[in-house]
Amino acid sequence: MSKEVFANRLKTAMERQGMKQVDLIRAAAAGGVKLGKSHMSQYVSGKTFPRADILRFLADTLKVSEEWLSGRDSLENLNGKAEKETDTVENNHKSKSGGTNMRVFKKSSKLDNVLYDVRGPVVDEAARMEEAGTQILKLNIGNPAPFGFQTPDEVIYDMRRQLTECEGYSPAQGLFSARKAIMQYAQLKHIPNVSMEDIYTGNGVSELINLCMSALLDNGDEILIPAPDYPLWTACATLAGGKAVHYICDEQSDWYPDMEDIRKKITDRTKAIVIINPNNPTGALYPKEVLQQIVDIAREHQLIIFSDEIYDRLVMDDEEHISIASLAPDLFCVTYSGLSKSHMIAGFRIGWMIFSGNKNMAKDYMEGVKMLSNMRLCSNVPAQSIVQTALGGHQSVMDYVVPGGRIYEQREYIYKALTDIPGISAVKPKAAFYIFPKIDVKKFNIADDEKFALDLLRDKKILLIHGGGFNWHQPDHFRVVYLPRIEVLKESMKKIGDFFSYYHQ
Repeated sequence: MSKEVFANRLKTAMERQGMKQVDLIRAAAAGGVKLGKSHMSQYVSGKTFPRADILRFLADTLKVSEEWLSGRDSLENLNGKAEKETDTVENNHKSKSGGTNMRVFKKSSKLDNVLYDVRGPVVDEAARMEEAGTQILKLNIGNPAPFGFQTPDEVIYDMRRQLTECEGYSPAQGLFSARKAIMQYAQLKHIPNVSMEDIYTGNGVSELINLCMSALLDNGDEILIPAPDYPLWTACATLAGGKAVHYICDEQSDWYPDMEDIRKKITDRTKAIVIINPNNPTGALYPKEVLQQIVDIAREHQLIIFSDEIYDRLVMDDEEHISIASLAPDLFCVTYSGLSKSHMIAGFRIGWMIFSGNKNMAKDYMEGVKMLSNMRLCSNVPAQSIVQTALGGHQSVMDYVVPGGRIYEQREYIYKALTDIPGISAVKPKAAFYIFPKIDVKKFNIADDEKFALDLLRDKKILLIHGGGFNWHQPDHFRVVYLPRIEVLKESMKKIGDFFSYYHQ
């Protein structure tokens, strides 16, 4: 068998499927197949030939036969079958009517460096297993509703009463009642210099992050983003043409940002710094002195501050959440929050952002945001209609985050259960409903954290996201969502403990 024939047929089959080398590498990782970048490059260049299991994987993924891909058919079949099969595969994208090549549409190259493993290869494997009838415990995404957290009754009643008034578009920035309530909320958080025109509602905070990155970043512009991060931030910055520069959050200091690392990574292309507070995935809550240091750095370098505060009402241990914008009246700040987590209505898709501080720095940028906001017409109007109801009166989430409350007690349990497992350590989270445990990689010989997540999924039917899914570049962490009731968490921790008793890469 010829390495050159194999390489040519491999490239033909990849083109036919619209796949690049990186797509095959990701598919291999999702299937538990070891296929590195260097090996893939050597196969495509015709330098080496794959072993049998890799050949089988490539053939199955590219939907061709092993015989054709390897070139064995042309050597073994002398009756014309080989030529016919080769012609079928290699010329498959010729039109039936006339011999011209069919145009193949591939995904944008902008997506080559985009990562969103919260819904990535490990999740795809879980979906495949579910389709085959396997029950999976999903500890991978912060979605309260499936775990029995209910929307406050008052919110549901008020939405029903207003549905007939929400059939048309709202103003692009949002309903007056929603923005007024958000402005008053900003006042309670001591966010300075906020008017009604500085508030935008969105289909969740996710839409607004995407909009803000698109309006700000030119090709090559840099933005500081924490590591670990919520990966949407890095993805949106990358898609906008910018460069996400990750500053380290220090596990030894309760996952607070490393100020020296931030300073080292600022260049003349740096436009902004992102903070996620309370933090996803670590559950950290930043005290005033940490926030003040970030403000001082942003002030020194005239940076925009983007502050993702979606979990600001899910704070435990009598701690207080402080909006960083309240400490930076002389800087331009964008503060994000919403109701998905605090009111257990992730599916309603309602979030907002608030411009504050020195808006003279960002007049043109705000015009860009307004333009993009107008282009998407408006956010979900029925969801906007209940913002005023949700932000006023009794906040039911408070019952969850005090001793005896579900989130508090589940946090207490998961922290102890994880740290009782030999080789696992963790910083106790103070907010949100995530914990980001550390694995002793020497003990378990772990070099690939995505493989660890896949192996756990296949062995124990538990779905977690590995640390790499949050742009953490060491294979030594994973995130657990502790939303399930304690009896479910107990069963899952028993299985995870058993898994670590024998697991070794």
